[in-house]
Amino acid sequence: MHRCLLAPALLCAAAAGLSAQSPPSPPGPADDGTLPALTKIAGQGTMRSHAYAWLTELSDDIGSRVTGSPEMWKAVDWGVARMKAIGLENVHVERYQMWRGWTRGTAEMELLSPRRVRLHVDAMGWTGSTAGSVEADVVPVNLYQLDQELQNPSRWKGKVLLIVTKGEPPKDRTPLFAAFGSFVKQAAAAGAVAVIGGQGGAQAAGMNLTHTGILGFSADFSIPVVSMTAEDQGLLERDLDQGKALRVRVNIRNSFTPGPVEAANVVGEIRGREHPEQVFVVGAHLDSWDLAEGTTDNGCGSVAVLGAAEAIARSGERPRRTIRFVLFTGEEQGLLGSFAYVKQHQAEMANHLGDLVLDEGQGPIKGFSLGGRDDLVAAFRPFASALGSFRAFTVDDHIELGTDTAPFSLQGLPGINLDNGSPDYRYTHHSAADALEAVSPDVMAQNATVMAMTAYWVADRPERLAAPWPADRTEQKFVAEHQDGLLKAFGIWPFGAGAGASPGSN
Repeated sequence: MHRCLLAPALLCAAAAGLSAQSPPSPPGPADDGTLPALTKIAGQGTMRSHAYAWLTELSDDIGSRVTGSPEMWKAVDWGVARMKAIGLENVHVERYQMWRGWTRGTAEMELLSPRRVRLHVDAMGWTGSTAGSVEADVVPVNLYQLDQELQNPSRWKGKVLLIVTKGEPPKDRTPLFAAFGSFVKQAAAAGAVAVIGGQGGAQAAGMNLTHTGILGFSADFSIPVVSMTAEDQGLLERDLDQGKALRVRVNIRNSFTPGPVEAANVVGEIRGREHPEQVFVVGAHLDSWDLAEGTTDNGCGSVAVLGAAEAIARSGERPRRTIRFVLFTGEEQGLLGSFAYVKQHQAEMANHLGDLVLDEGQGPIKGFSLGGRDDLVAAFRPFASALGSFRAFTVDDHIELGTDTAPFSLQGLPGINLDNGSPDYRYTHHSAADALEAVSPDVMAQNATVMAMTAYWVADRPERLAAPWPADRTEQKFVAEHQDGLLKAFGIWPFGAGAGASPGSN
């Protein structure tokens, strides 16, 4: 062979060897035929979005939406009306029961000695009341040493317990959440008056803010548990550190329903043109807590779902597979609505592709977590790269148990969590600052557009993105990622001989 022909021949051989070793990159929107439709959807989403206007309605006209409350049902009716106006098909509600309803009353606490100070507190959800106005001494309980603290609970009788964090924190704080609920029940059995502890023993963030929340999956507690502002809690802790005796007056009033109450998810669809039986769920939770309007948690996600539906509907494009838009309720009480959805649609789960959820506040979407499905990361990255005109997006296989992705991930499906964490969300989360003032209109339009494009790409790509993993593979993944402990602690681990039930729904 002539020398001048040898080099190209060697290069060709090397290239052939590389191609044999490295599979071609998965196709993205520019290669799989979805780009023209995505371009139309992007235009509709960014130029004609109603997301912020709808968020204003939900926040100001309806306000807080505790699951099972009249305000929740008002929001459900609103969601149905919005889906019908968008032009979705098969719009309906899917009802389920939750174990018990709860209504917030008043929460008052005053430091009587060593000085008189009005203390700012709010009750945690599904916690009880004091026996009227009660005076009691305050004693500290170290969250990091609950095992030792629980060895002598009799000393808590007639006391208000203040959760403190002393010493070395555990590397993994997740088990503390389950342990805290067990501690509260034992404190009630020991005759404690109340617990100052927040959600899972967490202290409040921000200036003069409290944060409410549930203390477990479908869990209620007879003893009142309150969140106290960081400023007031700091004062009490400093007094205790100096050996001062603290006495408070506390009066907490909440009420429970005598039995189960009804709740509902709102559902609407864009039916697939080729495989309508295959379903991709796009969702967010419509319910909220009640210290403010529930704007960032999770009005932002709810209107993104509706905005995504509107952008796709207005584009005139119809995906190969069905996109089912769901506004869940009961998320704040233990993912009740999404667990109910999976239970009610169990016969269809083999035909589900997964779900896509937005539930991390008011920030712009910046990443995709695929709920344990490490086999899908490579296929998803070209799509994420195609969104580069917005920003750089991350893709990982993280499992998120704190929102409505979890029931789908437990089915072996990709429960895709949209990462839109905002630095301000730690302040607005479950607090009196969870209001419209925390939100930027342009971010709402952009998030709805990204959600729409993601949903359409998953539903329209030529090859099905995902089918459910078998249960044993799903179990192995959860265990490998250390995501089984919390579910086992709350009795909702679905695998093996010790499998528990779905929380709260009948």
